[in-house]
Amino acid sequence: MSKRVWFSAIVSTLVVCGGMAAALAVHAEVPSQLAGKPLLAVAEEKKSKSLKDIIFETQKLVVMIETDKGEQGSGFLYNLEGDLITNAHVVAGARMVKIKTADAREMEGEVIGISTETDVAVVRVPELSGTEPLQVVRDEKAEVGDEVLAVGSPLGFQNTVTTGIISGLGRSFEIEPYLYSDLYQISAPIAPGNSGGPLVDQKTGAVLGINSAGYEQGSIGFSIPIANVIELAEQWSNEPMQELPEIETSDDKDGPEENASVEEFAGYLVTHFYDSLNNADYVYAYSLLGGNWKEGTSYEKFREGYLGTLNVVIDNMHVKNGKKDKAVVIAVISVDERVDGKYVLSKYQVTYEVGYENDQLKLLSGKGKAIK
Repeated sequence: MSKRVWFSAIVSTLVVCGGMAAALAVHAEVPSQLAGKPLLAVAEEKKSKSLKDIIFETQKLVVMIETDKGEQGSGFLYNLEGDLITNAHVVAGARMVKIKTADAREMEGEVIGISTETDVAVVRVPELSGTEPLQVVRDEKAEVGDEVLAVGSPLGFQNTVTTGIISGLGRSFEIEPYLYSDLYQISAPIAPGNSGGPLVDQKTGAVLGINSAGYEQGSIGFSIPIANVIELAEQWSNEPMQELPEIETSDDKDGPEENASVEEFAGYLVTHFYDSLNNADYVYAYSLLGGNWKEGTSYEKFREGYLGTLNVVIDNMHVKNGKKDKAVVIAVISVDERVDGKYVLSKYQVTYEVGYENDQLKLLSGKGKAIK
């Protein structure tokens, strides 16, 4: 055998042995739970999340914020330090605020940063430190047609979700003392109390903006792109303000006026009730019932009655004056429900009496009949 052949054989042997040694070395580094599995399959493809999964995960990290003056708004966790991003007008004039989480925990937060020019502020909640925050879109901007969720506490109804799309870009206007510019216009309505809540991408669950204002004449909302203010928020998180600037705000409260009529919000409450059922949030839907209704219907019975309901759509709704500061809501609904093991589409006429109970708007009673 020639020297060249011997040299080739030796080189081949070394390559094979080297490969075996490398394989053994790699195997030694692979965790025991992956032993026997193809190395190329270690990084498994992430499963896409359903809309309900995204809503559930987002709601856990959105809170209700209340000041000692009774102002209410929303905020969302954006870092591991327990810091919430919200609107400046929600916490203007306050240093310490009350925080209520989705699971009904109450804690104290401190305003550590607030702008006098842009409607954004940061609230630190030590008890939330270490909690995994929402993902934030730092650089990219949303586009017209992108599907979004607006999450917040409109009219004090915590963790309300409204869906819509980005319907416009670059909107600008002024609500003293703030100048709003380069806003997203969205088809999801923004009601009092939604302010400061996140605008979320329906497909990824990432925060696109801060819901900041609504338009009274229709179902239109406006949101500050998070990419425009994230660096400012991080600056306050890294170096909290020692003294907060004084901010003059209008006398209009970010919530229902004390003399607002029940009729103004009765239809909204019924819609909110069915939204909660559609999201399978039976605990929250049950919390919207009045005390007398709850006395006659346990939570277990209430939940059982709706387990077979897949989806409810309100076809039309009418609100009229009731007795003693109450309102009556009459609606026709389409219900996709399970009957005898299969889903069928049924129609009902429902009637609700709505009124205040301990300063909270409640469904005091309700009844329905099938429409054939």
